[in-house]
Amino acid sequence: MVSRVRKVAVGVLSLIMLFGLISIAQAQAPATSDSAASRLGPGEGAAFAMTNRSRNNEIITYRRAADGALTRVGSVSTRGAGIGVDLDTQGALLLSSDHRFLYAANAGSDDVTVFAVNGTQLTFLQKVYAGDQPNSLTINGNLLYVLDGSVAGNGILGFTRAADGTLTPLPNSFRELSSPIAVPGQVEFSPDGRLLVVTQKTTNTLLSPANAIDVFQVDSDGLASALPRRNASFGLRPFSMAFRNNSQLLVVEAFNAAEGASAVTSYRVSANGAFAVISGSIPNQQTDACWVVITGDGRYAYTANFGSGTISTYRFTVAGRVRLLDGNAAFLGADSQPVDLALSADSRFLYLLLRGTGGVSSFKIRDDGSLSPLGVVTGGLPVADGASGLAVY
Repeated sequence: MVSRVRKVAVGVLSLIMLFGLISIAQAQAPATSDSAASRLGPGEGAAFAMTNRSRNNEIITYRRAADGALTRVGSVSTRGAGIGVDLDTQGALLLSSDHRFLYAANAGSDDVTVFAVNGTQLTFLQKVYAGDQPNSLTINGNLLYVLDGSVAGNGILGFTRAADGTLTPLPNSFRELSSPIAVPGQVEFSPDGRLLVVTQKTTNTLLSPANAIDVFQVDSDGLASALPRRNASFGLRPFSMAFRNNSQLLVVEAFNAAEGASAVTSYRVSANGAFAVISGSIPNQQTDACWVVITGDGRYAYTANFGSGTISTYRFTVAGRVRLLDGNAAFLGADSQPVDLALSADSRFLYLLLRGTGGVSSFKIRDDGSLSPLGVVTGGLPVADGASGLAVY
């Protein structure tokens, strides 16, 4: 009788342990590609926004419907730290061109997190040291460069990207900017990958030109030139930029947040990184324009104007000249603090991170470049507390 009870007890205990192991395995296993959260229908996509919190930096995930509307799905930790205040840069959160990998700059913990992307689902792959206060990222092929924004050592640092999305430091790739007080706003590859451009938001009267944009040439090994070409910025406080093609670059000028003074300048960029102005400081009558995107067809550009709470719309000519279509194409509210902009993969929809209200605003882009509002999704992001980084496909 005792032996039988003992056998039953052992059997029950074995079953408990078995079910416990199954439960633990299920709890630890990432969601599969068949999960409701990751499946996307025809024309659908996803969006990702970064909290930039100083203790537990997170990515807030959204489903993008075929009509452009967003629905918040959840959040994933980067396992790193933000800085809890404005990054004040463009490109802190970046998708690979095939939308398979997401890269997040953790400025507070000096590293970059790599995620695999499956629909709206993010799976942690890697966290890698990326220099002192990484805050802007750019990708071309198997190369990724990080902009380090620390006053103690601002510069750029390179990595190679493996087929699985993970990063390996590129030996001896760190390059200092032309000014130690640059306070850089963005790093960006030219479309052909031969140039790396860095905007400088501060004026340095000890150097010429005083207001500058650095350009590094990139060799076949992925290494940037030892010293950058220091190009003159046409306008004051060049903040962010976007390439229209290999030879045309658009730069946003914040003019030190002077009221109604923001503008954009388009440049023709030579193979050696020299700039020639095409359209100089085309104003939008808005305040503190900082972020910019260009549609995939190269017809329209949109700037986010932090001080005015607005979006401005510009149009390009074939030659790269720029004209303002609407300085106040969308008003998000006086306290909305619009920052990062992102386009859907087909450039039919525009998205805007609202730092002031902790939301993401959606718009349909009409054929004439005007914007049709699709609503604002809130939740998950901090309100008026440093949210930075937006990526969409």
